[in-house]
Amino acid sequence: MPGYHPQDIEKKWQAHWKDQQTFKADNASDKPKYYVLDMFPYPSGAGLHVGHPLGYIASDIVSRYRRLRGFNVLHPMGFDSFGLPAEQYAIQTGQHPAITTEQNIDTYIRQLNSLGFSYDWSREVRTSDPAYYKWTQWIFLKLFNSWYNLDTNKAEPLKTLLEKFEQNGSEGIRAAGDDEERHSFTAGQWKLFSEKQRLQAVHPYRLAYQQDTYVNWCPGLGTVLSNDEVKDGLSERGGFPVERRLMPQWNLRITAYADRLLQGLDTLDWPDAVKEMQRNWIGKSIGAEVSFAVQGHEQAQIKVYTTRVDTIYGATFLVLAPEHELVKELTTPEQQAEIQDYIDATKRRSERDRMADTKTVSGAFTGSYALNPFSNEPIQIWIADYVLAGYGTGAVMAVPSGDQRDYVFAKHFNLPIVQVVDAQQIEEQADPTKDGLYLHGLIKGQNYKQATQTLIGELEQRGIGKGKTNFRIRDAIFGRQRYWGEPIPIYYKEGTAYGVAEADLPLVLPEIDEYKPTETGEPPLGRAKEWKYKGLYEYELSTMPGWAGSSWYYLRYMDPQNTGRFVGQEAEQYWQQVDLYMGGAEHATGHLLYSRFWHLFLKDLGVVSAPEPFQKLINQGMILGRSNFVYRINGTNTFVTAGKKDQHETTALHVDVNIVNNDVLDTDAFKKWRPDYTSADFILEDNGTYVCGWEVEKMSKGKFNVVSPDTLVSQYGADALRLYEMFLGPLEQYKPWNTNGMSGVAGFLKKLWRLYHPQDGTFAVTDEAATPQELKALHKAIRKVEEDIEKFSFNTTVSALMITVNELTALDCHKRAILEPLVLLLSPYAPHLAEELWQQLGHPAGSISHAQYPEFREEYLVEDTVNYPVAINGKVRETLQFPATATAQDIEAAVRASDFLSRFAEGKEPKKFIVVPGRMVNVVV
Repeated sequence: MPGYHPQDIEKKWQAHWKDQQTFKADNASDKPKYYVLDMFPYPSGAGLHVGHPLGYIASDIVSRYRRLRGFNVLHPMGFDSFGLPAEQYAIQTGQHPAITTEQNIDTYIRQLNSLGFSYDWSREVRTSDPAYYKWTQWIFLKLFNSWYNLDTNKAEPLKTLLEKFEQNGSEGIRAAGDDEERHSFTAGQWKLFSEKQRLQAVHPYRLAYQQDTYVNWCPGLGTVLSNDEVKDGLSERGGFPVERRLMPQWNLRITAYADRLLQGLDTLDWPDAVKEMQRNWIGKSIGAEVSFAVQGHEQAQIKVYTTRVDTIYGATFLVLAPEHELVKELTTPEQQAEIQDYIDATKRRSERDRMADTKTVSGAFTGSYALNPFSNEPIQIWIADYVLAGYGTGAVMAVPSGDQRDYVFAKHFNLPIVQVVDAQQIEEQADPTKDGLYLHGLIKGQNYKQATQTLIGELEQRGIGKGKTNFRIRDAIFGRQRYWGEPIPIYYKEGTAYGVAEADLPLVLPEIDEYKPTETGEPPLGRAKEWKYKGLYEYELSTMPGWAGSSWYYLRYMDPQNTGRFVGQEAEQYWQQVDLYMGGAEHATGHLLYSRFWHLFLKDLGVVSAPEPFQKLINQGMILGRSNFVYRINGTNTFVTAGKKDQHETTALHVDVNIVNNDVLDTDAFKKWRPDYTSADFILEDNGTYVCGWEVEKMSKGKFNVVSPDTLVSQYGADALRLYEMFLGPLEQYKPWNTNGMSGVAGFLKKLWRLYHPQDGTFAVTDEAATPQELKALHKAIRKVEEDIEKFSFNTTVSALMITVNELTALDCHKRAILEPLVLLLSPYAPHLAEELWQQLGHPAGSISHAQYPEFREEYLVEDTVNYPVAINGKVRETLQFPATATAQDIEAAVRASDFLSRFAEGKEPKKFIVVPGRMVNVVV
C-alpha cells in the first residue's frame, strides 16, 4: 500500500471488529477481570463535539492495554435516553420523544464507532427501553416495600416491620426517618386496623414514600426541576421562571444511608476533591436539638438544631425559613403584608441561589417572640431566605456573637449581640472561638467541653431537647411531572398508594396526544386514555427523575439479556464492581451519590455482593473551545481585520471556527454562513487576508466554537484525533482546543508508517538482528509507556512514542525485533494503524487485541560506557569516558595516567580523588 491512508484503514478495521465481535466480554474466564466504564451519555441532538471523547479515549486506552496484559475486560456503552430535551422537542413539534431519541442514538453510535472504541456493543442498554426500565421499576418497588432498621443498620423487607407490629405494636421500633410523622399504637390496635389504616401506619417507614415537599416548580415547563436545572431563578432550559412550591412528591430515604455513605468514602480510590464534596453534601454534625417556647402561643414549639449549644445564652433571635409551617400562625396582623411580600419574593429564588448568596442581607420580622430556654429572655422571631425549610428543622437560633452571618444580620436590623465566652473579640465581627470560660447562667466559669455536657444534660432532664447527630443531606425527591421518563409503578385505591405487582412489570409509558400538562394542571400522563391498573385504579402520573435509570446501569451491563433478574447472580459475583470509572466531576453529588445509595440498598437485599459500585474514579478535565471573532465596524456591515481594529470603533462577534484556518477567515464562506453577512465588506491585512481574534472559552454552539470529530476524522483520521486529545495535557486538567495542532500528530503517524514502509511505500520490515542502540530505544519506550499508563499519564506516553519513532528513524531501523513490539505499544492509542501493521507483520487479522504486551528488559538499558564529568576543586574541566564496570580505583588510575592533571592541575599534586560511581570525579589539589 503506497502511503498511509487512515480513512481506508480505519473503516476496514471498524468493520472487522463489528463482524468478529472482537471486544465481546465473557461472564466467566480464567483471566483476571477488569471492568472499565464511561459515564452514561445522554444522546443530545447535537451529537458529539471534540470535547466529549476525551474520557472515552482514555478509558479505551486502558481497556486495550488491560487486554494486552491478559485481563478479561468489560468495556460497555449505552445511553441515558430519558430526558427533558427530547420532551421539550416533542412539545414543540409533536414528534414522539422516542423517535428523536432513536435518531440521536444512531448519530452517537456512528460517531463512537468512527473513533475506534473497543466497546462490547452486545451489552448496550438504553434507559428508555421497557426491557431495561422494568428493572428500574422493580428496584423502586423494593424500596417502596422496605424500611431501614436502625437496630440491624440495614434495609429490610416490610415483612419484618409488620411482624414487629403484630407482636408489640409500634413500641421499641427504631427506624430511619422522622418519628414525629409516625403514629403510636399497640399490638391490639394494630390487629383492629383496617387495610387502609395499616397502610397509612406503614407509609412513614417506607424507603420510598410520598410527602408534601418543597420543590422547584416551573409553570412554563409544567414540571419540577432539580437544583441543577435552575439558574438565577430561571429554568436552565427555556429560561422560564421557577418558584418554590409545596407539592406531594415521591421521595427516597437516602438519609437512612448517610453514615454508611460517609464511611464508605474511605475505601474508595477517588479524587480527594470529589470525596470532600460528598462529605460536605452529607454534612455530618454532632450537636443538640432544642425547643423554644413562643410567647402567646402555648402549643407552638420551635425546634432548632445547633452544633454549638454552648452558645445558647447568646441566642438573641430566631430565624425561620419563609416556608416554615409556623410562619402563618406566628405572623401578627401588623407584619402580615411585609411577611407575605417576603415569602412571594423567596418563591422566585432557587435553594441554590439562596444558599450561594452570602452578601445580601434580607429578612422580615414576624411580630412574635420566643423565649430563650436558659436566659428566659424574649427574642424576636424573623424569617429569612438563607434558612431553608428542608434543612434541619427549618429554623435556626441566631447567635450573632459567634456566627458571621448572624452578626451581619443583627447589625443590619439592630438586634442584640451578646458575648458568651470571655475570650471572644466581637467589636468588628463574630468570633466563633471555643477558648476561654463562659460568662452566663448554668455554665458560668466552665470551658467548652464542660458547658456542652452541662447544657445537653439540662435539655434532656427538662424534656426540651437532646443531644443529636444530624446530617445535612435530605431525602431525594423522586418524581417529575414529565412524560419522557420511567412511569412510577404505583396505583391508588381510595387515595392510598399501592405498588404494582412485580409480575405486571414493566409499566410501559402510554401513548398520549400532547406532551405537556393537562389543562387542569395534571402531568402529561394525565392525558393517557383508559390508562388504569387492572382497568380500575388510577396510576401515579409522575415519572421518575433522570438519575433513576443511571443509578444502576453498571449492573445491567454485566448481564443485559437476563429476563428473569436485573442481573444474574453469577455474572454479578464475577464482575463485582467497576474497577475504573471515567467521567466528569459535575456528577460528584448527584449521580455518584445516588448510585452508591442504590447499591448499598441492593446489598442490604442480598442481590449484589460488592461493598461499593465504583472502586476507582477519574474525572477527566474539560476541553475548552478556541473561539474566533470578527470585528464589525459599528453601524456598518464592514468587518475589519484584527490587526487594524484599533483604528475603528468595532463590536467583536463570534464566528464559526470551521470557516477559519490558523485564525485566517475564509471570507467567501463567511458571506454564505448567514444571510445578514451576504453583503459584508472587509478591511484586510496588508497581505490580503482577514485575521480573526481568538479566545479560549467553553465549547458551545452559541459561541460557534464547536468542532465536530466527524470533520477531523475525515481529514486526519481517528487515530490522529485520539493521539492529539491525549497529547493536549494531563487528563484531569482543562485544556484549550486548537485544531491546528492536529497536523503535527498526523505527521507523527506518517513518520511511524515509514519505519515499516520506507522509500517507495512498500512493506519492508527485515528479520535482521537488532543493534544495542535500537534495543535501548525500544525498551526505554516499553518502560515509559507501561509506567505512564498505570498512572493514567497519557500525554507523556504520546511524547515518549514520538521520541522513540524519531530515534528509530535516525537509526534507519526497519527490523521486526524492534517494530513488532512497537506496534503493541502503539495499539491502545492508535488501534486502527496498529491492527494494519500487525497484520502486515504476518499475524492473523484482528489478533492484536489478544496479543501479549512486550516485556521490559533492564539489561538493554545498561550502558557499556559512562561519561564522567571530571572536576578540579569542584570546577568541571573535562568529560572522560570509562567502562561502566570500572571501579573507583580504576577511574583514579586512568585519570592519573592521562594528561588531565598536567593540563588542569597547574603543577599541583592531587590531595584526594572523589569518585561518585556513575556520576562524576572530583580531584582535590
